[in-house]
Amino acid sequence: MAVTRLKRKHRKNIARANNKQRVIKQLLATPVIKNVDVEELKAQFGKTSAAPAATTAPEPTSVVESVKEAVSNAAHTVADKVSDVVEAVKDKVEDVLKKDDKEAAE
Repeated sequence: MAVTRLKRKHRKNIARANNKQRVIKQLLATPVIKNVDVEELKAQFGKTSAAPAATTAPEPTSVVESVKEAVSNAAHTVADKVSDVVEAVKDKVEDVLKKDDKEAAE
């Protein structure tokens, strides 16, 4: 018994799938409409752009100082952590050496 392919049905299935994909892409491409306050948007565009730029730009010296302070704080934190780890390792090594000495004495 030979198997025949339904070519026309196959073409229709492919076209149907392509149409569904195209519709999904079109729906995703359109922006979602949200509740927008038109008056608020108009007020934002009415403001002068020079005033906000002056208030948002911090002084370079204050930025440098804050970065220096952050780096020094990080360095102190790392130094504290490293010293804690070194002490813990020293304690473990001493414990192992004491254990080895006891086993050798027996």
